[in-house]
Amino acid sequence: MTSLTPGCRYSVRVSPQMANRIVDSARSILNKFIPDIYIYTDHMKGVNSGKSPGFGLSLVAETTSGTFLSAELASNPQGQGAAVLPEDLGRNCARLLLEEIYRGGCVDSTNQSLVLLLMTLGQQDVSKVLLGPLSPYTIEFLRHLKSFFQIMFKIETKPCGEELKGGDKVLMTCVGIGFSNLSKTLK
Repeated sequence: MTSLTPGCRYSVRVSPQMANRIVDSARSILNKFIPDIYIYTDHMKGVNSGKSPGFGLSLVAETTSGTFLSAELASNPQGQGAAVLPEDLGRNCARLLLEEIYRGGCVDSTNQSLVLLLMTLGQQDVSKVLLGPLSPYTIEFLRHLKSFFQIMFKIETKPCGEELKGGDKVLMTCVGIGFSNLSKTLK
């Protein structure tokens, strides 16, 4: 079971009407699953807005076990790539959030590598984390961890079933290297 925590739609140097268009399109997808969705809008203009026009949306869902899963999309910078319609951005961001909810795990796919790095650098003890299917970035990151730290993770696949909903999960286990800050003074 998942609930949506407040999301945030932001825009700078574009029409404030973009906010409503993004929010309405995201709601059109998410309202099919849960009725109480809160998306705040933040519009900046003038000197405080910087020099680049654009807009984006950040959505967060909280599971009943307290895990936060997120999805975020932003428009392309002016002159780089195709222009993105606010409606498309809102719908795509909502779909990305639903994908993260389906994938499950304790961490969303964009932060898998961060958790694995913290496990690697942690105490010389066993660390475990349950993730959704590994992203291509995380797979490449595991290769880097092996080459830099000579650390190997035990990877166990957990098929979805009664206890685990959504996609297949991956249980990652390793023994940390016990990294400590050498410039930290001891008292």
